[in-house]
Order: sequence, then C-alpha cells, then structure tokens
Amino acid sequence: MPAEPHLAPMPGNWQRALAVVAHPDDLEYGAAAAIAEWTAAGREVSYLLVTRGEAGIDGLAPARSATVREAEQRAGAALVGVHTVEFLDHHDGTIEPGVTLRRDLSAAIRRHRPELLLTLNHHDTWDGGHWNSPDHRVVGRAVLDAAGDADNRWIFPELAGAKGLAPWNGVRWVAVAGSPHPTHAAEVGPGIDRAVASLAAHGAYIRGLRGAEQDPRAYARGFIEQMLRSGGERYRGHPATLFQLFPR
Repeated sequence: MPAEPHLAPMPGNWQRALAVVAHPDDLEYGAAAAIAEWTAAGREVSYLLVTRGEAGIDGLAPARSATVREAEQRAGAALVGVHTVEFLDHHDGTIEPGVTLRRDLSAAIRRHRPELLLTLNHHDTWDGGHWNSPDHRVVGRAVLDAAGDADNRWIFPELAGAKGLAPWNGVRWVAVAGSPHPTHAAEVGPGIDRAVASLAAHGAYIRGLRGAEQDPRAYARGFIEQMLRSGGERYRGHPATLFQLFPR
C-alpha cells in the first residue's frame, strides 16, 4: 500500500486528553498504542465509557457482563498509563442520540478540561465498507457536538449552576480513531507491547467473540501488530495509529 502524502503527524503541543467511547475495549483496538506513548511522555489521558458493555458477551447475563467488562477496562487502561476511568451507564446497544447524551458528555468535558478529545469512528462504515455499529456512530457524533456544547454557557446552563462546571473552551482538536478517512498519524514503538497487553486484558470479551480456546494475548498481538503495520504503510513506513483530526 503506498504512503498517503496527505497524512500529517498528530499534534504534540497538548497536555490533557479525554477519550470518550461507547464500550469497554473500543480504545484498545488501536488507539491505546498511541495513548501508551502519550502517557509515557508525561501527558494525562482519561477515559470515559458511555456504557459498561453489558450487551457485549452473549454467554454472560448483562449484569455480570457489566461487572466483568468494567474490571477488564480498568485493567487495560492501567496498562497504558490511564488511571482515571469513568462510566456513564447508558444502555449498551441502544445508546440514544440527543440532548441527554450531549449534556453528559459536555459535563465530562467541563470537568476534565481536555485540549484533545478522542473518540471512535462515527461514520456509517469502517475502512473497507463494513457497517459500523449504532453505538459507535451515536457516541462519535455526540463527542464532536459536545466539544462545542461544553464551550457555550447558554447550552446546558444548569451545568454551571447546580454542578459548578464552568464552560470549557480549551478543546483544540477532536481525534477520531478507526475512521475510514484518516488525516493524521501517531507513530508508535515502545507503546505496542503495552497496547497488546491492554487489549489482551479484555480476556472474557475476546473469548466471547472468538471462542473459549482463543488465547487473548495471541489474538491481541496479531490484531494490533497488523493494524499498526497497515497504518504505518500508509504513513512513513513505521507502525502508526491513524486518526481523523477535526480542529476547533
């Protein structure tokens, strides 16, 4: 695959990021490699999960799945240097777009005050044409909208009143991982092994998808290394995580 000259390096002049996705494991499928490099460089990254992934394991009842997947997410996050992990308790599989979700995300942005927002592919399809899940589409779009909501004192004024969350106009970019239309790349190296371990931490989820005989670490290494190698081929030849970057 030839390099794509339009891809630019991810900006590095920031200190705080907030990653907002629908499910436990969403960030581990690629973005965690870049996150590992950023935290190792002293940057602060926090995670916000809109659900607890309760509908994600066919063989586990939702209440049990939520408990298991929350624990796996916290473990996976810690492996890439992320120690603040929050959950919103929207319903896995049926996240509703609209004002309630935007308000929840705006509150989180005002609370964490990030310069960089991260989310997952909000487009209808993945690269290659496979249909994307409704939760990913809804959350990704809501994150893009909430970056502006958090900045406007007249949108959700109750956040500044009862909750004491002043508007935050410091979001400079929203980076979308897994987008079929990447614009930027983050080269990775030492973070690869940590990203593999982070995905492998979702062992119950991986076995639920791939079968009880699947070794989570072998699966994680195969997936992560192939994805990062493919990203690097489109950039400068070195392993890379690709993002679609929206400046603000």
